[in-house]
Amino acid sequence: MALTPSNMLPLGTKAPNFKLQDAVDGRVKSLDELKSGKATVIMFICNHCPYVKHVQNGLVELANDYIKKGVSFIAINSNDVHEYTDDSPDNMKKVAERLGYPFPYLFDETQEIARSYEAACTPDFYVFDRDMKLVYRGQMDGSRPGNGKPVTGSDLRNALDIVLNNDPVPEEQIPSIGCNIKWK
Repeated sequence: MALTPSNMLPLGTKAPNFKLQDAVDGRVKSLDELKSGKATVIMFICNHCPYVKHVQNGLVELANDYIKKGVSFIAINSNDVHEYTDDSPDNMKKVAERLGYPFPYLFDETQEIARSYEAACTPDFYVFDRDMKLVYRGQMDGSRPGNGKPVTGSDLRNALDIVLNNDPVPEEQIPSIGCNIKWK
């Protein structure tokens, strides 16, 4: 496991479009059909990373809280599943169903989408406003495996609250940190 921070894609970047297969229902879904008119969270996660496992339950709670407010959440797994079989679409479906993911869990087999977002780690979070311009990229909160801090989602919640109030999100943002994306 290589500890890797977010690349911090420039704020204001327009969300790269995509069409990816949802590991849960098998349908191909596009950003255009999944995005929200209020805010859209795109997150790069996987099944095996201890940093993702550490926040999974908090992430489900956070998503459930904000989906009610009109925010869309989209999870993408871009890991090389030939080397990391725990991250295969079959296992993605099992994890999503077991944890009750309230969001689509898409598989980026070519890794093209991770590259277009300059995703570097899992978990890696991006918040786009109603115009699909990047307003936040960084950590969910300060909790990490073993550091004793509770998973609250405070940083991501704060960014979403600001966006939902139509206020500008502060540019000072703390990168997410986790396992590197497993490139082919």
